[in-house]
Amino acid sequence: MRTIGLIVNPVAGMGGSVGLKGTDGEMHAKALALGAEPVSPARAREFLSHISCRDAIRLLVAPGPMGADHADAAGLVYDTVGTLTGEPTGKDTIAIAREMLDEGVELIAFAGGDGTARDIADAIGLRVPVIAIPAGVKVYSSVFAYNPRAAAELLDAFVDGADVSEEEVLDIDEDAFRAGIVNSRHYGFLLVPQAKELLQAGKEVSGTTGSTAEAKREIAEAVIEEMAPKTLYLLGPGTTVRAIADELGIEKTLLGVDAVADRQLVGSDLNERAILELLDRHAEAVIVVTPLGGNGFIFGRGNKQFSPKVLRRIGRENIIVIGDRGKLTRLSSLHIDTGDAELDESLSGYMDVIIGRNHSKMMRVK
Repeated sequence: MRTIGLIVNPVAGMGGSVGLKGTDGEMHAKALALGAEPVSPARAREFLSHISCRDAIRLLVAPGPMGADHADAAGLVYDTVGTLTGEPTGKDTIAIAREMLDEGVELIAFAGGDGTARDIADAIGLRVPVIAIPAGVKVYSSVFAYNPRAAAELLDAFVDGADVSEEEVLDIDEDAFRAGIVNSRHYGFLLVPQAKELLQAGKEVSGTTGSTAEAKREIAEAVIEEMAPKTLYLLGPGTTVRAIADELGIEKTLLGVDAVADRQLVGSDLNERAILELLDRHAEAVIVVTPLGGNGFIFGRGNKQFSPKVLRRIGRENIIVIGDRGKLTRLSSLHIDTGDAELDESLSGYMDVIIGRNHSKMMRVK
């Protein structure tokens, strides 16, 4: 029997669909006021439901919404570690992780984003390995599995004896992130079971000079030339997509979703609700996205305003993917992690990625 811990950040990811780009500090209350719903509980339960090695593990969980509630829902036997005296915070994550070490835990699975990863790194360092279930708005660290199902496979691999290796934890400045700046720095390392095909790549800094800038202009021109009248174009985050706005002479929110119709800006930094309202007013709509952060995700990282509800309204046939040729050569495939497994499956397969005028690259999406 291997002793496994589970810690869930219950507020992680709530800012995504409402366009807040995080839930640190007072942003949690603001997300609730905007109608945000919890994300991490469903992610944790999906992870637990896909574990194959249930009979080979002893499960230690944090109390209530930080673990026990989800283990109950999955029908698992567990022991509770730690106590909660109020709303869960990062301090609780650190304290409970350390208590789990004292209880002999051999691996800790946690659901959250980069902030939760930092808390876990502060608590345990390299003493035991982790499995990181992506549930936050900011998920740039290379410790994270591609999705909860991949996280479950990582646990199975660990129980089967997989080696572990160090992966990077990044520190993202959330205030700068809201201002449209991805200010990331190395924070530390965590040990992760070795299964690279199940782990996302870390953050890659976008280039803005030389041939890269010219390539983005060419991609932008290719998209603009095909823009149809009276059609709503929802422009996702990223410098490659921003080049479209630059060519149109309009201002683009670098890390947000903006809307264009008839080559005019009709919405800035939109959340899920605002996007749906625009879709009610436009019979035709298109999403334009680019792989973000060097990890190949076109949905589910950094653009959660494109929620399952939005994506089902738009349809796969109305999604345009664009990408810098140089960055795409470093990606074996593209990825989707919307939190809706059925939707992810319907969007998978192969897509043409526009890389220039009259040039595209067929890439697998999974």
